[in-house]
Amino acid sequence: MRGERRQAAGDDVGGGGDDDAMATLLPKDLNPALVLTVDPTGQGDFTTIQAAVDASPDNAVGRTVIRIAAASYWEKVKVSVSKTNLTFQGQGLMNTIIARDDTAGNPNDTYSSASVAVDGYGFRAYNISFRNAAPPPSPGDEGKQAVALRIGGDAAAFFCCGFYGAQDTLLDDRGRHYFKDCFIEGSIDFIFGHARSLYEDCKIHLIAEEVPGRITGSITAQERKSIADKAGFSFLNCTISGTGQVWLGRALSAYPLVVFIRTFMPANIAPAGWDDLDQHNRDATIFFGEYECQGPGANNSSRVGYYKGLNHTEAAPFMNISFIDGDDWLYH
Repeated sequence: MRGERRQAAGDDVGGGGDDDAMATLLPKDLNPALVLTVDPTGQGDFTTIQAAVDASPDNAVGRTVIRIAAASYWEKVKVSVSKTNLTFQGQGLMNTIIARDDTAGNPNDTYSSASVAVDGYGFRAYNISFRNAAPPPSPGDEGKQAVALRIGGDAAAFFCCGFYGAQDTLLDDRGRHYFKDCFIEGSIDFIFGHARSLYEDCKIHLIAEEVPGRITGSITAQERKSIADKAGFSFLNCTISGTGQVWLGRALSAYPLVVFIRTFMPANIAPAGWDDLDQHNRDATIFFGEYECQGPGANNSSRVGYYKGLNHTEAAPFMNISFIDGDDWLYH
C-alpha cells in the first residue's frame, strides 16, 4: 500500500542479496520504531526514495528504517536536518543504486551537485550505492566536480556502501562519520571536506587518467580549519587500487589532517606522496601521516619533507572508533 506506514517487527528488515556485499544491521536498525519500503514497481509503500524520506517523522528519537528494493533510482535525494535517526537499507551495493549526473557547473556549485545530500543527525546506510554519473573530467576542467554523496549530518555511519564518481565523489562535509567495508571510486580530490571520519577496511579505487610522467589525481582534500579543529580523515586497513598516478592528499587548506594506517598502496601513488599546492607556508601546519602501510606505493624514501612517518604512539589515536567518539553513538 503506497503511502502507508507500517510498524516494524524485529525480523522485518533482514538482509538479502550477495553475502559478500551485505552488512549486518546494528541493534537499533534491527528493532526500529518504524519501517518504510521503497520499490519502483509499486510493491512497497513508495516508489521513490525521496517520498519515503519525506514521510519519515521529523526530529525522531527512535529509528526509522527505509528498506529500498534492488533497482537503480534516478533521483536526487535530500535528507534534511529535521530527518533524524534515519537508515537506508539497500539490497547490496551492486543492486541498489541512487544516481544523478549534476555537476558544479549545472545547476549551481559543487555542494549542490550531490546526488544524495544528508544533513540529519544519526543517519545510517547499509548495502547501497551512491553515484554521480557525470562524465569524468580531465585535470584542469572547470565546473566538472560531481558529488555522489554529501554527508553533513553528525553521527553517520555507512556499511558495505559504494560511492561512485570521478572528481569530488564523496563530500565528507562535517560531523563525525564511520565508513566500514565501503567501496569509494574517483579521480581528483574524491574524498574531501571538513568532517572527522574513520574509514575502516575500505576499498579506494582510482580512475585517474593515465598520462606518463604526470600526476593526474588525488585521493583526499581534507579541510581542517585550525590546529584546535578536531576534523580529519583516518584510513585504517584499507586497500588502494586503480589507474593514474595520484597524490594521497592535497592541502586545500592550511591545516589538513589525513592519516593512512596499515593500508596497501600500489605503485601509482606518487613517490612524494602528498601535495601542498606550492603553498609552502602550510608545511608547518599540515598533518599528513602514514603508519605501517604496505605495497610499492608505501615506499617513503622520496616523501615530501612535511610528511609524518608515525610511530605506534602517534598513530594510536587514529586507529579505532575513539577517533570519532564512536563509543558515544555508533553502537547505540
